[in-house]
Amino acid sequence: MNPAPTTRPVWTRYVAIGDSFTEGMSDPDPDRPGSYVGWADRLARHLDLVAEKEHLPFGYANLAVRGRKLDDVVGAQLDTAVSLQPDLVSMVGGGNDLLRPSVDLDDLAARLEEAVVRLRHTGADVLLATPTDTRDAGLFKALRPRHAVHTANIFTIAQRHDCFVLNLWGMAALRDWRMWSEDRIHLTSEGHRRVALAALTALGHRTDLADWTTPLPPPDRATRREELLGHAEWARTHAAPWVQRRLRGESSGDRLVAKRPMLLRFRDPHGEPRHHALPDG
Repeated sequence: MNPAPTTRPVWTRYVAIGDSFTEGMSDPDPDRPGSYVGWADRLARHLDLVAEKEHLPFGYANLAVRGRKLDDVVGAQLDTAVSLQPDLVSMVGGGNDLLRPSVDLDDLAARLEEAVVRLRHTGADVLLATPTDTRDAGLFKALRPRHAVHTANIFTIAQRHDCFVLNLWGMAALRDWRMWSEDRIHLTSEGHRRVALAALTALGHRTDLADWTTPLPPPDRATRREELLGHAEWARTHAAPWVQRRLRGESSGDRLVAKRPMLLRFRDPHGEPRHHALPDG
């Protein structure tokens, strides 16, 4: 349930916390090889333009790191986010927990709600996100019951605490595999672009709905042999390494730090793009 603002909302200090989804995998950054853009960065650009029209500076930090579970998102990341004194926080966590063989969905929701309460007590607005609907996602279809329960919990938390919700479950366009990268877990650049617009819409801004809700044209139908070869390549290249890391107790983000740990300004007072720290408060 999203708040219904009477005027166009403007934020000036946006902090994103989460895992690989919010870090931006697999949306390559053309200016920084090995790094990613992602929906949160793209959303920040939109919010920057809104603030610029109101002659306000805009700062953005992205603390998300791939592979992190909810404990880190509502722990160290949340602590850092609060210290940056944001007026908007997107908090998307729990996706890696949902992939584990067993997960306590009630406990997951309770910890997420505690984090929401903490953020709302600071005066910050909060943007949550549901999981996607894995109805047409092959092997990942088995996750659909978990995703459905977590989606219901997200909307319940949002209703209790007046949060915004990025409803990925309701984005039918994301059920198209062409919106997903080769690893079948992370969005392509087009997927991230559409999610950013969905998030902007959820935050109360007008967008061209057809631009991000319209499904892609029907694909050429693959032969059964091509499908089997694709599944085998995915299992060898992506699934097997993921399982091996789990067995070793490792994560793809164990030795990584946040790509944008400080609240940085996008533009100077004259509207020129630049990156420097915003003052506190």
